Amino acid sequence: MSRLVVLALVGYIMVSCSGSHEQSQMLADSKNLGVKRFNNITLELSLKPFKKNDKQYIEDACKEIFAGWGSLVRHADTVSLMLWTADGSEILDYSGSLDQRLEWARYIGNPNAEHEVNSEPENENLSVHQRAFTYLDDTPDFNYGDLKYIVSTLKRVGETMTGKPVRVGATFDPGPEFAKSPFKYEKHPEICMGSTMGSKTFVVCYSTLNEDSDSYAGFPNGIKQDTPFGTFFGSQSQHFLTDLGFDYLWLSNGFGFGMETWSATGALFDGEKFYPEKFSDVQEKIVNFWTLFREQCPDFRIETRGTNLSTGIDLAADGVDLKSIYNGGFNLLPPPNSPWAALNGDFGLELAGYMSRIAELPDNRYLFRYYTHDPWWVNSPWLDRYGREAHDIYLPMSISTINSKGEAMLPTHLNFLTIDDSYGNMPVQVPDEVTPHILQARRNAPDQAGPVVWVYPFDEYHEWASVQPERLPEIYYGDWFIRQAINEGFPMNTVVSTGNFSQIRKDGKPTFNESVLVTIVPDAGSELEQQLMAFVKAGGQLMIYGPVGNGSKEFLDFMNIKAEEPLAGEFAVQMAMNGDNIETKSPMVMQHPADLSGGGIETMVDARDNSTKVLAQVVQNGQKRDAVVYRQNPDWKGGAVCYVRGTNSVSYKGGHLLTPDDSEKWFSGPSLMRFGLGKLGYSITYDKSSGGIKDPINCISRHNNSFFFSGYLPNLTVEQAFKFPQGAPIIIGWETQLKNGASTYRFPKSFFEESRFFVEQEDGVISCFDIPLATKGTKRRIQLTGLKNAKVRFYPPTGVAGESVKVVLNSSYPFGKGQLEGQSEEKFGGDYYLYENVTGQLVVSW
Repeated sequence: MSRLVVLALVGYIMVSCSGSHEQSQMLADSKNLGVKRFNNITLELSLKPFKKNDKQYIEDACKEIFAGWGSLVRHADTVSLMLWTADGSEILDYSGSLDQRLEWARYIGNPNAEHEVNSEPENENLSVHQRAFTYLDDTPDFNYGDLKYIVSTLKRVGETMTGKPVRVGATFDPGPEFAKSPFKYEKHPEICMGSTMGSKTFVVCYSTLNEDSDSYAGFPNGIKQDTPFGTFFGSQSQHFLTDLGFDYLWLSNGFGFGMETWSATGALFDGEKFYPEKFSDVQEKIVNFWTLFREQCPDFRIETRGTNLSTGIDLAADGVDLKSIYNGGFNLLPPPNSPWAALNGDFGLELAGYMSRIAELPDNRYLFRYYTHDPWWVNSPWLDRYGREAHDIYLPMSISTINSKGEAMLPTHLNFLTIDDSYGNMPVQVPDEVTPHILQARRNAPDQAGPVVWVYPFDEYHEWASVQPERLPEIYYGDWFIRQAINEGFPMNTVVSTGNFSQIRKDGKPTFNESVLVTIVPDAGSELEQQLMAFVKAGGQLMIYGPVGNGSKEFLDFMNIKAEEPLAGEFAVQMAMNGDNIETKSPMVMQHPADLSGGGIETMVDARDNSTKVLAQVVQNGQKRDAVVYRQNPDWKGGAVCYVRGTNSVSYKGGHLLTPDDSEKWFSGPSLMRFGLGKLGYSITYDKSSGGIKDPINCISRHNNSFFFSGYLPNLTVEQAFKFPQGAPIIIGWETQLKNGASTYRFPKSFFEESRFFVEQEDGVISCFDIPLATKGTKRRIQLTGLKNAKVRFYPPTGVAGESVKVVLNSSYPFGKGQLEGQSEEKFGGDYYLYENVTGQLVVSW
């Protein structure tokens, strides 16, 4: 578990249904303990907790929902309940009668599999993906009128108990999960064009319907041949949501965002070949779905799950034009982080995908979603997949996007999938344990750009797809490469779009002055190109990745790089920079697949000079290419640029995702990003027994002038070493052994730790702990021991300076003697005090 001391939360006294609204409002608006409020917190649930179709039972279940999550929802302006009633077929099937029988998600497993529900086929080894069971022996029956009553009861009970507005949302899922769907798989299989869970299993938004004479709420006279699914679904949604009292609609599992919404392949990429000629047609079909839907259902808010991938991958493989969807005025929230990290530990894809989606926003809203229970597949991620570790809270909640004003934007909405488990239980253990981590992450959420910032080419990728579709492989490569770099430990968790970055630079704001910027080779003659070069020449640190074929001569000269004939295949790797310390011999042979890496490796240093260093080179049959190049011109005021060509060390072997190369046999190209970052001042290296051990995931964020380290260790035997421009980060509450000037840590499985101190000292053991205040008016006191002729940099909280900071050397309680005078500086990432030649024990208080 993270070293979070879970103290008893200030009691959230729930008001009974007979209590006054004024009392509950007073409690809900009480002191927020420093947590920035959410606009909305959504509790997702199925109908399984309503185990009896009895009004009092339903009422009591609703009360338990709000009682269990009371300590968290006090931090929201609005509370929402999102009902996983069925699979969305309840919307498609709705005839307009509240007496109509409701097919609902009463199952564990896949009820649309070939085996009958509750059957016992001879092969007992079948998984729940191949068969289904009802979650109770005697499940209640509901009709649409009963569902309307549940919706109204949730609102009434919730508003009484919380004193807040309560919304209820409906859901639509395109696949075969959750409930039986004769509409999708018997009456209208033509709409299931996607093969996400097998051949023809997912509804595709731009499909069309065959003729149907049945009566539906929006089509009382039946469906005409070739009716667009968007038209039918929009009309059905309008009637269903209105009649049953819902407030919004959630589109699940990528619906509305392409054909293969879980897969590395799609309408434009089959795993071997791209089809750029199809882009404009697929793009138009997807945007047309949204237009047709909104013609029929104009006002209900839409919230979206999105795909399991990223903006660039979806665009290149499946023709998903996220920019047009965002700018279409469709009144929707952008997709949140995907649950891949919970399912397979792929934090790189979760974090890269999340950042790519929020680099630009339809407005200022976006959401973070956390996976507590699964009501269908007999798992509760907090208890089993995560093992009650909070890494999938702290990592994505360390992410922020920077708007055009240079402000760090945090998620405005928070969702929990789900608050009930597969058996309809709502164990209070889960909100009791999850809530403190959520509030801790929110309390210390980023308020400025982090040390490493992704300048994401949101506009460029969409323009290339439309105007230069032959560059789809380059778009596809870019996001997969960043995904793998993050999985190799590259600590990037702040994102800004290229457009917002350029605007911030033109406005002269210092938002990124203490950050390393990471982006692609800019288009020739672009505003981005000029702003990146100006940033470096003014003293900034820049990392560029990807092919250079479309870069201008001016920018290539700036990096001192030229393009030669591209090479692909197998290469020997030669490094002239620090890497990881691996006990067994590390493989130094790399595969570079041109089709998945935006082409071959084509880069060489153009001219040797003292300002340019080749940090990594690859060799094939005597031919050399420069894979990592660092340049620091003396005229750049300390600015530097590091170019990494970038190899996607993966292959497509079927399934949903690209498969990374076996790290026991092959050198991983994306690790060069982390190694190159060390040359720009941020060295993060690992000490491990073999190359096959997975690397830690790291995010470093800034809050209140401190540095927060969050992460996940797939393997607890790995030791991490950190050395930054201002020294070795000293984490509060830990001891660290300094090795060659770097602080070393063996973190637990998940961690979220604070650092306000950096030390320049070659070796020794330093401890850093909070100690009792014991002095009136003191807010915090921290002690460092083990200092030997060290330089110590201390970052006080924002607004704390001057006489309010007291630093004493080798003093004892009450720490009144031995005060040091520090030098106030602003050089490495914010305001700090520098203390030199420090030996012994330092106590800092304010």
